[in-house]
Amino acid sequence: MKNKFYVTTPIYYPNDIPHIGHAYTTIIADVLARWNKFKGKKVFLLTGTDEHGKKIQAIAEKFNKKPKEFTDSLIPKFKDAWKKLNIDYDRFIRTTDKDHEKVVKEILQKIYNKGDIYKGTYKGLYCTGCEAYYTDKDLKKGYCPIHKTKLEKLEEDTYFFKLSKYKNKLIEFYKKNPKFILPKNKKKEILNRLNKGLLDLSISRTSFDWGIPLPFDKKHICYVWFDALLNYYTAVKKNKEFWPPDLQIVAKDIMWFHAVIWPAILMSAEIKLPESIFIHGYWTINKEKISKSRGKTININELISIAGVDSARYFLLREIPFGKDGDFSEQALINRHNNELADKLGNLVSRVEGLIAPLGVPFYTEFYGKKNSIEKCENKLIKKLNLKKIEKLFENYELDKVLNEIFAFVDICNEYVQNKKPWETKNKKVLYELKESILKIAELLWPFIPETSEKITKQFSAKKIIKSEVLFKKII
Repeated sequence: MKNKFYVTTPIYYPNDIPHIGHAYTTIIADVLARWNKFKGKKVFLLTGTDEHGKKIQAIAEKFNKKPKEFTDSLIPKFKDAWKKLNIDYDRFIRTTDKDHEKVVKEILQKIYNKGDIYKGTYKGLYCTGCEAYYTDKDLKKGYCPIHKTKLEKLEEDTYFFKLSKYKNKLIEFYKKNPKFILPKNKKKEILNRLNKGLLDLSISRTSFDWGIPLPFDKKHICYVWFDALLNYYTAVKKNKEFWPPDLQIVAKDIMWFHAVIWPAILMSAEIKLPESIFIHGYWTINKEKISKSRGKTININELISIAGVDSARYFLLREIPFGKDGDFSEQALINRHNNELADKLGNLVSRVEGLIAPLGVPFYTEFYGKKNSIEKCENKLIKKLNLKKIEKLFENYELDKVLNEIFAFVDICNEYVQNKKPWETKNKKVLYELKESILKIAELLWPFIPETSEKITKQFSAKKIIKSEVLFKKII
């Protein structure tokens, strides 16, 4: 088993403050990073911002700012959002970072020297929102398939990356590495598109100047996606033990860049490829697509104001299987908060606390203060928790099912309290079993709801357990 775990989020466009879509991807990365830390692995979680390109330059101009000045003003909002959501990242990378610019130039020069970059002219339809060219067959009723906007007809001198050269190598790599593109249905989509043909990729621009100059022709600016994808390599170049990434999490609108262009670049540069690219779905809000212009969005402050940080984290991972599309509504979050976190987990913790608290330190001494006392005290309750199943579900990134399994055990514990009636029997062994089971529940929930889990662990690890505040106050 590998003793390291390198997980990445996409780097986000800092063209506005982060919203629920950004939060979802980043929380998933954080959950998986925390789980692997719990398993004793060295972990590196990367997130950051993608700051070059025509789109950023155009938005900055609207605010009468230089592109770097504009992005500088938004970076604190991203970092603040991740702090509020308890995202424990190891590096927040910016594509304007000096070490990244250096890496991009080094890789460009290496691929150029290899003969995989050549100069030519590109004529085509360009979407500034995607920072990408499209062919007629890619369009939907003549519009960008992602942004549903009209495309610009552009013609410019450009340098091309020989992407077509790697078509067969990519297909062969997918066959040999079945976990490279996840879920499996997304691999079928990629292969179907690849089999229609793979054109060489235009990787430079001359129509604007906000970007990294090509090292072999400074009149050309590096195409933003070629620049951006290399951030994952830059981030751990000085920590080579973490390369390659174990998991790269992306939304389906950028799966082509990550599943085709990214591995082809690495093949050309002779750099080892990532283990897995996991492609997840979109969130809608009350059944409508997220759209700032139509007021259909929810930012991080709005998200956590409904029921708190841990309830927001819990909802996003519990509501839908990782990989599927999901719909957000305030009422759905409140229902999860009330019915699962408050009524099930919160109720269990509160009841057991209330039963142990009057016993004071003698309870601790009876089970923990005497030599070999715990070994003699078999915990039949905790054996009903299927840890092997939970570990397997984590390995398969079935995070909603992990939570389902944990909360099935919460239900078992609540039933155990009800059936054993320790308030009548005064059976301290039953309370010991419940206490240890709650500690295990907190341990398993730590990746998902770290703040709550740490409260439970602190409370139930104390020599003297006292009645504490309610973990989750119900929202009426």
